[in-house]
Amino acid sequence: ESRTLLAGLLADGTLDAVDTRPDVESAEKLLENGDAAVIVAVPPGLARSLTRGDPAVVQVLLDGSDPTRSGVAGGAASQYFGGEGLRIAQQRIAEKTGGRVSLPSVEVRSRLLFNPELSTPIYMVPGIAGMLLLIITTVITSMGLAREREIGTLEQVRVTPLPTVILMLGKVTPFVAVGLFDVTAAIAAGAWLFDVPIRGSLPAFYLVTGAYLLTTVGTGLFISTISQTQQQAFIGGFMFILPAMLLSGTMSPIHAMPGWMQPLTLLNPLRYYMEAVRAILLKGTPLVDLLPQLGVLLVFGLAIMLAASLRFQKRVA
Repeated sequence: ESRTLLAGLLADGTLDAVDTRPDVESAEKLLENGDAAVIVAVPPGLARSLTRGDPAVVQVLLDGSDPTRSGVAGGAASQYFGGEGLRIAQQRIAEKTGGRVSLPSVEVRSRLLFNPELSTPIYMVPGIAGMLLLIITTVITSMGLAREREIGTLEQVRVTPLPTVILMLGKVTPFVAVGLFDVTAAIAAGAWLFDVPIRGSLPAFYLVTGAYLLTTVGTGLFISTISQTQQQAFIGGFMFILPAMLLSGTMSPIHAMPGWMQPLTLLNPLRYYMEAVRAILLKGTPLVDLLPQLGVLLVFGLAIMLAASLRFQKRVA
């Protein structure tokens, strides 16, 4: 009975047997070393319990340090043993009544929307595009303007009659164009190589991207105004980039973060951009349903651009 149950557990290929141990203590070392994601402990006398009609308990131990893998393993084990328990109960009732008896049951049929195969690239490509946009526009903007200050280009521009606003727009426009090109290339490569769907409106996508660029380019411009050298601008850019990526929900779900950390994600523009981009590309969500995310991005972008322009004007003047 034990071997039959374990063979059925492994039959669909979700789980694979990596080792067999005589006791739980030695099997737990496999979890500690990362060699196994789940331990199925079958107690002695399982067949006798099933024959007598006594409760039969099978213990399942999971590695909680890897929630993704242990979640899949635990779900597969729970579903299989639950189904086996129902099958054995029906068999016993049929034997006692002399016929086939069906027990009332509820069957759950899950339907996965937007990503039926649970493909990781479909989920990750929009996040990578957002992080790529963050890194390129923020670092290039901050280092580019810091370099111009080092070589004296900004000092030469000061003698021209150009207004400060026009000067600032002229400096950041190339970086905006580079960012739009890079995000377009990333989404196109994802759709071509990884079959990432583009179900929503491209104008809505670029509108949200433009609002997000106000934040990244504005942050780069602000960092350049408080940096004396390119090295300082580079370090300042990454001091903004790393927390933004970690708190965006791209690498790890926000609900899995510590409770004290989750409110900090509300101050992260990348979080709202990821929510909007995934909704547009993967779900085909109309822009009217993304007005909250768009509004937050515009507030962040305009605020940082205003602060950067005031600081830029002060440094150039």
